[in-house]
Amino acid sequence: MMGLVFRFATVSGQRVDWRLARHCAVTPMQLGGMYLFLCTASLTAATWFWTLGFPQAMLVAWLEIMVLGIALAIYGRHAADGERISLQGSRLVVELETAGRLQRAEFDRSRVRVEPKTGDRSLIMLSAQGRTVEVGRYMRPELRAALASEIRMALRAA
Repeated sequence: MMGLVFRFATVSGQRVDWRLARHCAVTPMQLGGMYLFLCTASLTAATWFWTLGFPQAMLVAWLEIMVLGIALAIYGRHAADGERISLQGSRLVVELETAGRLQRAEFDRSRVRVEPKTGDRSLIMLSAQGRTVEVGRYMRPELRAALASEIRMALRAA
């Protein structure tokens, strides 16, 4: 891999890694803090209305907290989604993580086909030995052709 310049990959010795991850606006810790703050604010307001004689406010607040908790749990479950493509020696390893579930595919470097060709904005298909894996879903569509070219270049390098 000496002399090759990569835009999306990191090189460590003879190993090349591409890490494509979901871009999240908040960390899990920030998400928990935000949820705690919103629960406190909602229950405080509901308690105030309850003391004024509106008991329905507490029911609405608890319903709101449950719906918000479900929505944030769904968001948090996908916060660590990503793709990792590793090229080391004669093996190309692709790992896809979705909602905590890891899918792994391993290919012989010399047999891997990389699609699409330049200009296609679809997902990148890596295929060999009867298996196909799509990557690039966490990358802007206009950058996928450049990533595909970079993977091809790394696969061809000695």
